[in-house]
Amino acid sequence: MTRQPAYLKIYYKLKDQITGKAYRFGQKLPSKRQLADTEHLSVITISHAYDLLAEEGYVEARERSGYYVSYDDSDPFLSGNGNYEEDGSARETSGISPDSREIFAVPAVEHFPFLTYAKTVRKVLSDEGEKLFVKSENQGRLDLREAIASYLRRSRGMEVSPAQILLGSGAEYLYGIVVAMLGRDKVYGVEDPSYEMIEKVYVQNGVSVEKLKMEPDGIRSSALQETGAEILHVTPFHSYPSGATADATKRAEYINWAKHRNAFIVEDDYDSEFTVKTRREDTLFSMEPDRHVLYINTFSRTISHATRVGYLVLPNELSGELLSKVAFYSCTVPVLDQVVLRELLNSGEFERHINRVRRNLRG
Repeated sequence: MTRQPAYLKIYYKLKDQITGKAYRFGQKLPSKRQLADTEHLSVITISHAYDLLAEEGYVEARERSGYYVSYDDSDPFLSGNGNYEEDGSARETSGISPDSREIFAVPAVEHFPFLTYAKTVRKVLSDEGEKLFVKSENQGRLDLREAIASYLRRSRGMEVSPAQILLGSGAEYLYGIVVAMLGRDKVYGVEDPSYEMIEKVYVQNGVSVEKLKMEPDGIRSSALQETGAEILHVTPFHSYPSGATADATKRAEYINWAKHRNAFIVEDDYDSEFTVKTRREDTLFSMEPDRHVLYINTFSRTISHATRVGYLVLPNELSGELLSKVAFYSCTVPVLDQVVLRELLNSGEFERHINRVRRNLRG
C-alpha cells in the first residue's frame, strides 16, 4: 500500500475538522509553527497542507495574521441568507464580463502519444482477435467499466461500481441519455456562459433550459436560490468559456441546493485531469454519491478530440432505476475502442500521459 505523505495527512485531518465544524467559518487556525510542534512535523510540511487548503477554498491566508476558515456550508436554501445584504437586496458582484472570456480560454494540451496508442492497438488486435467482433453489453464492456471505476478511485476519490457506469460516444450523446433518464418535463439549469452544445442538446431533446449567471467561483447564489430548475448542469472545474472553478464553499452550496430541492446535478468534469494543483478538488459526486449527482467525463480531451468515448456515472441508490429507462439502447462505442481504452487504463499509460501533461502545464 502506498504510504500517504505527511502533508496530505494534515490536509485531510484539517479538512475533516473544518467540514465537521470543529473549526467554524471565520475562525483562525493554529499557526504553522504551533501545529508543527503539536504534530511533531516540520513547518514546511504544515505550510504545504495549509497551501492545499487555501487552493481549494477551505481557508484563506491573511498577511501577518495567519489562516482563517473560509469554508461556509450553511444552507442558504433553508436560512434564506445566501448572497444578500441585510435589507434583503441582492448583493452586487463583479460577475464575468464577456470581454474577459478569452483570458480563461482552455489551454492547449498535447495529444496522447501516437506511438504508444498505435502499439496498444496492435497488441489488442493480436491478443483479442475475433473476440473483437462480439457485441458489447449495452452499458459498455464490463472490463472497461471496471478499469474506469478503478481509475476514478485512484484519481478522483470516487467509490463506484462498474454497474453504475454507462459508456457512450461522447459528452453530447450522454447529455441526451441524461434527458431520457431524468425526463423531458423538467427545467434544466445551465451556466451562463457555458459550453454552447450543452444548451443545444437539451433544447433539441425538448426540455426547457434556464440560464444561470456565473461569477468567478460558479453560479451566482441569488440565481441558484431563485431558479425553477429541477436539474442543474454544472462544470465545477474550469467551466468553459468563463474559466470559473467552484471552491469548496460553492460545491457545498450546490449539494445543499440539490438536497433541499430533491433535485439532480449533472457534473460535467471534462477538464479536471489537467489541473496544475498538487491535489485535485473533490468532485460533487464524491461529496454526494448516493442520490443527487450524475457524473460525466470523456476521453476526448485526455487522449484526442477524435476519441469519441465518454462515460456517465450514476448515483448509487438510483443507478438501477435510471438505467432501466435506457436499457434498450445499444452501446454506441465500438468494441475495439473500448478494449484499447481498457489496456491504456490498466497498463498505466493513460495516467503517465496525464501526469506528464500536468508537469508541463506547471512549467
